[in-house]
Amino acid sequence: MIHLTRINRSELILNPDLIEHIQATPDTVITLTSGRNYLVLESPDEVIHRIVAFRQQIFGRFGTIRTVADSPAATASHGDPEFAR
Repeated sequence: MIHLTRINRSELILNPDLIEHIQATPDTVITLTSGRNYLVLESPDEVIHRIVAFRQQIFGRFGTIRTVADSPAATASHGDPEFAR
């Protein structure tokens, strides 16, 4: 979750996975996948920075996720992850 400040200076804690897009109009408008909009004081760049920091905290320093297809066992047979299953 990321902490933001609404235009009326109240705190907003938002799940960044629900963000569809961010606009500067010149206020920052965050639109969620539900269609709901929030006006916040932070710039679009600051919102993005907070999302990246949140994801780094969750997934590790470099923000990478290993999948089954990335594992050595998955590519051992002919280099085809589907073949290994």
